[in-house]
Amino acid sequence: MTKRPTVPWIYLITDRKACKNQDLLALLEQAGEAGVDLIQIREKDLSARALADLVQAVRQRLASSPTRVLVNDRVDVALACGADGVHLTTRSLPTAVVRRLVGRDFLIGVSTHSLEEAERAENEGADFIVLGPVFSTPSKQDFGPPLGLAAFEEIARRITIPVLAIGGITLDRAPEVIARGASGIAAIRLFAQADSVAGVVAALKSSRPSL
Repeated sequence: MTKRPTVPWIYLITDRKACKNQDLLALLEQAGEAGVDLIQIREKDLSARALADLVQAVRQRLASSPTRVLVNDRVDVALACGADGVHLTTRSLPTAVVRRLVGRDFLIGVSTHSLEEAERAENEGADFIVLGPVFSTPSKQDFGPPLGLAAFEEIARRITIPVLAIGGITLDRAPEVIARGASGIAAIRLFAQADSVAGVVAALKSSRPSL
């Protein structure tokens, strides 16, 4: 079981089509240099070969960085490319099945949208969960209305592994969700649409002592 971090985790989720000012590899290299803790390669439209090429390229760019790289859903690609872990969704293989395949040293994150899903992920061996959407966001409309801060706090209180908040997270809202029990924040557009991803990471880091 992964202990809750003492400072909030910063989890960048990729969307190469949403990158505003630079290509994806350049953005991720900058993010690694700035100190992002986790990066999830989430490019669902790529073939297995193209996804593997991208994961390997990211790992090369981040070779000197402590940033850990996870692959969305594709356990096979994550293992083949030497990624640090995999991120599972409600449509992925069950967490317990994946844990038996990969062992304890491989990170497993799981997307959850309710207390039931959060508890299942924890019980089946997830290292952390991403819970949301907390606020309204275009990328999470398929998962129903946002949880809101009160429901997020109640679920986070009942889960012992790290719980990262996702969905409409902004620099202004990050302190709110941390105050409500989030172990960190996960986001796509916060980073992809930023004028400077390093600036976003720096702002999040500078707010950590007061979160």
